[in-house]
Amino acid sequence: MAHIPVNHPLRPVYRTLAGLAGFYVFVSGVLGVARAWGDPLFARDSTWALGLRLNMASAILSLIFGGLVVAANILGGRQEHLVNIAAGAISLATGFVSLALLQHANFLNFSMTNVIVSFVFGLTFLTAGLYDKVGSPEDADTEDGFRHGHLRLPHAGVTHGRAG
Repeated sequence: MAHIPVNHPLRPVYRTLAGLAGFYVFVSGVLGVARAWGDPLFARDSTWALGLRLNMASAILSLIFGGLVVAANILGGRQEHLVNIAAGAISLATGFVSLALLQHANFLNFSMTNVIVSFVFGLTFLTAGLYDKVGSPEDADTEDGFRHGHLRLPHAGVTHGRAG
């Protein structure tokens, strides 16, 4: 059974990387809203911000998504861990869906650059989420014991006592 490390020594590095990726998404959303102001919500024109092609809908989503990730990484704790894991899954799913819809139903006006950035940031958020779990020193020692085989979890289906 795999275990997520608690209080990993590189936690600040992963937290910083996730925060910077979230900040990039937030700033691209702000610039996208400014540049797409007055355009239809799902326009398919050539509005670019920080190397990403956006329309008003994708700019607003980027603004909200990036702001949420940055806020969670500033606050830290359990919410940071959960938001980073969720942000990673959402970014990867967005990349796959956008890749599938790129030629025919591109309602978010994504380009291949957006898809690649979505994959890279998704992996960044997911990695940060897997290594930024915080807990008490006792929780960290227990998790370390499970990970290195010093402690064992009881196996499912094992009964104690007489077989009957």
